[in-house]
Amino acid sequence: MDFEFLLRVAEKRIKAALGKSDAEPQLKGIVTRLFCRQGFYLQMGQDGSLDGTKDDSTNSSLFNLIPVGLRVVAIQSVKTGLYIAMNGEGHLYSSELFTAECKFKESVFENYYVIYSSMLYRQKESGRAWFLGLNKEGQAMKGNRVKKTKPAAHFLPKPIEVAMYREPSLHDVGEAVPKLVGGPPSKSTTSEPVVMNGGKPVNKPDKEET
Repeated sequence: MDFEFLLRVAEKRIKAALGKSDAEPQLKGIVTRLFCRQGFYLQMGQDGSLDGTKDDSTNSSLFNLIPVGLRVVAIQSVKTGLYIAMNGEGHLYSSELFTAECKFKESVFENYYVIYSSMLYRQKESGRAWFLGLNKEGQAMKGNRVKKTKPAAHFLPKPIEVAMYREPSLHDVGEAVPKLVGGPPSKSTTSEPVVMNGGKPVNKPDKEET
C-alpha cells in the first residue's frame, strides 16, 4: 500500500483528534452591503452600534454573511468583527461571541428583497417571526415591531466578493458580553432554538412599523 497515502490518512486522523479540519476554512459566504428598502445601508459603528447610512462606500457597512445552517446566516461586521444579535425582547445588539442569538433565517421575499428573522425568538401565541429592520430615520428597530411585508424588513444584499470562512464556535447566550444597541443578551443560556417572547404579554403587541 502507498506509504504517502497512509501518511495522509494518519495526518487527517491526528487533525481530527485535535479538533482541526483539513479543509479550513470551509464555509462559503459573501462580503456584502445590506441595502434596506427604507433607503439606508445597514452599518455597525466601532462601538458596536447599529443604524443606517446613505453612504455606499463606508467600511462600516461591510458585513460577512456566513452560512451556519440551511438558509441560516451569521451577520458579522467586517470592520469590528462583532456579530449582529437579537435578544429575548427583540432588541438588537452586537456580540463578540457567536451565540444562538446571532443566528438569522434568510428568506427571499416575493419582491426579491431578503428578510432576516431571529432563529431563537418569535411571538409566543401567534408564532410571528421577529425581523431585523430599520425605520424611516435609519434607526435599528425592535424585532417584534417589524413586519415582513413592510420596507423596514426588506434588505437587498449587494455582494462585494465571495469569501471562505471557518465555522464560528457556538457559545452559550449567557457568555456574551454585548456591545449595546438596544438591549443586553437574553438571560437564557440555551443554544437550541426556542419560542419565547421575552416575558412580555402578546395580547397587546408593540406598535409596528407602517
